[in-house]
Order: sequence, then C-alpha cells, then structure tokens
Amino acid sequence: MAALIRTVSRLSRTNRGWTRGVASLADLPETHDMLRKTCRDFADNELKPIAGDLDKEHRFPTEQVKMMGDLGLMAIDVPDSQGGTGLDYLAYAVALEEISRGCASTGCIMSVNNSLYLGPVKNWSTEQQQETFMHEDFLNGSKVGCFALSEPGNGSDAGAASTVARLEGDHWVLNGTKAWITNSYEASATVVFATTDKGLKHKGISAFLVPMPTEGLTLGKKEDKLGIRATSTAYLIFEDCKIPKENLLGQPGMGFKIAMQTLDAGRIGIASQGLGIAQAALELAVDYAMKREAFGSPIAKMQSVQNKLADMHISVESARLLTWKAAAYKDAGKNYIKEAAMAKLAASEAATFCAHQCIQVLGGMGYVTDMPAERYYRDARITEIYEGTSEVQRLVIAGRLLKEYADITSW
Repeated sequence: MAALIRTVSRLSRTNRGWTRGVASLADLPETHDMLRKTCRDFADNELKPIAGDLDKEHRFPTEQVKMMGDLGLMAIDVPDSQGGTGLDYLAYAVALEEISRGCASTGCIMSVNNSLYLGPVKNWSTEQQQETFMHEDFLNGSKVGCFALSEPGNGSDAGAASTVARLEGDHWVLNGTKAWITNSYEASATVVFATTDKGLKHKGISAFLVPMPTEGLTLGKKEDKLGIRATSTAYLIFEDCKIPKENLLGQPGMGFKIAMQTLDAGRIGIASQGLGIAQAALELAVDYAMKREAFGSPIAKMQSVQNKLADMHISVESARLLTWKAAAYKDAGKNYIKEAAMAKLAASEAATFCAHQCIQVLGGMGYVTDMPAERYYRDARITEIYEGTSEVQRLVIAGRLLKEYADITSW
C-alpha cells in the first residue's frame, strides 16, 4: 500500500488540471480514485473490525495511526521536499472520508494532525522551527500534534482569548487554560494561541509552538464524550509555562489570522469526516434493508424504507460534491472560505441525518451496540460543533454571499 500511495503522489502532479477545471466534479481523476480504493481497503481491513472496541474502551489507535503514517496519510499535503506525501487537498478529502468511514475517531486524529497541527506549522514556521515541530516523526505517524485555540469561556468567539503570553528576556511565559483539545494526551507538540497585547483585541493574539510535555503545562482529565471516544480530549493548563522566544509562530499579532486560515482549511477535513460517517450509515442501512425480512419480503421493498434510503443518498452525494469543490478551489488557489463552510455545514448535517435514518431503518437493532448505527449517531454530532458550529458556518456563508452580491451590484 505504501508503494501505491507514493505512486499516487507522483502521478497526481500530472493531474493538476482537474483542480483548475473545478466545474468538472462528476468523477475523480484516476490517481485520486486509486487513493480512494487503497484507503477503503485499509479502512475495511484495519479499522472497521476494531472501531467498536476502540469506542467502548476509549482507546487511542496507536498501531493503526502508525500504519497510516507509513501509508503517507498523516502528512498528505506536506510537500515531498519537506518529507510529506506531496498530494493535494482533494486527495486529503478523499482519503479522510474513507478513513472516517472505517472509524470516525481515527479520522478525527488524522484530521487534527494534517489540518490543525501540520497546516499552520507548514505555512508559518521557520526552517529552524520545522526541524523540531515538523520532524519526520510528525509526518510518519510516530508522533501527533494538537491545536489549542478554544477556551472554557470563548467557544466560537476565538478572538476572546484569555490565555496570555508575556515576553521575559529570551522566553515567552504562557498562562491560561485551553479546552477540548483533541489528541491532547498523545500529542508531542501543540500550536497555542495567546494574547500578547490586550489593547489590540483579536489583533493582539499570537501563535506559539509548544513541545509536549514541557514544564508549566499540565493536562486536565480526559473528557468522557458522547462520541469520537477513541480520541483523547482534555484541557491544557498553562501555569508560568516558559518557552523559547524563537517558538513564536509567524509574527506577533498574527495569531488570529493563522487560526482563521487554519480553520478554513480544516473545515474541508471535518466535511470529509462527516461524509465518512454518513456513507457508513448509508451502507449499513442498505445492507440491512436488503437482508431483513418483514411480511414475507425484504424491507428494502417497502416504499417508506426506499424513501429514507433515497434521501440519505442524496444528502451524501450533495455534500460530497460540495466538499470536492471546496478542496478543488483550495488546490486551484481560489478563495474557498464560503465553499469550505458550505461543505462543512452540508456534510456534518448529512452525517447526523444519515445516522438518524439508519437507526430508523434498523429499528431496535439500530439502538443497541451490537450494530454500529448508534456509534455513527454519536460520532456524527460533534461534526456540527467543532471547527465552527453549524450556526457559525451559516454566518460565514451569508456574510460571503452578501459581500459577493454587494460587489456585483456596485458594478
């Protein structure tokens, strides 16, 4: 498989025209289709059989993450010149959907490392910083990173960071608490956002690279979550945490910009994760409907069941096209903020809808842990919350839409 991923990486560089022709979303290029099949095989063989146990035991899939790293899936869009896989964001979306179809928790781990950790490190770090924080171990699955933006009191208001950083000689000193940080217990480094100048509000936020563990940084208890239970989620507590002056990411005051650009790209990843959950729920519902008999024939022949399956299929396919379009826009260098928000909104709501309908098709069997339907339902809910709630996505979409219309009417 690893050899196949490298082949896909090499061939994909000859298929860049697909992303330039962003209207042609009917099918994938051959290279991306190869990647999709490879990831699907991996998910079917290595993730689906253990996903239920990982969920019940709250167990981080260490071995599987390392295998994904060997395949190149933990640093997909990091250029090969920097040790990454060198694929585009469409490839990332395709691969992440398939991994999440097998295990949404594993998909979440993959998404955080690719989008939220390596994304800002790749885009904003110096060469010296990359030697430490984009070391090959972060690219091959041996280590993972995390992203510390949210706080107990700010939620969607990312500009209201109460965590502060002050410069003392050749060190920054961080104080504050970050909340709901995915990969926290397994992470070897984190990107942290802290206020360096309160008078400038969101323009006074800066980003920092913090190794883990480090003196002055402690972890809160692991959160007992509704879904995505194989990931670790905890508070990061900074108490006079000293880091070298050179661990500032970008320039002072650029933290909010770094965070927003990172989340814009990350929303394509969450859309892909939602798609994986939705697709898994659809496949389970179809399989069960064709095998379960009632009144002498499979329930798949009942019009009410067929209506559910049709609606599920439409929601998945619609969200998938929006996700591929957002990825294609990003790869083509176009502004993709609205497209990413639409993809994240549509795919996360498709995940919840399809998981709900799957349980309805399965009936009582959908409500017990012998079948994965209830896990899909629990896993789906977070996709409408993290990296921007559905409410925030609608604000982003409407804001961009109104700006576009204002620009048109001013001609």
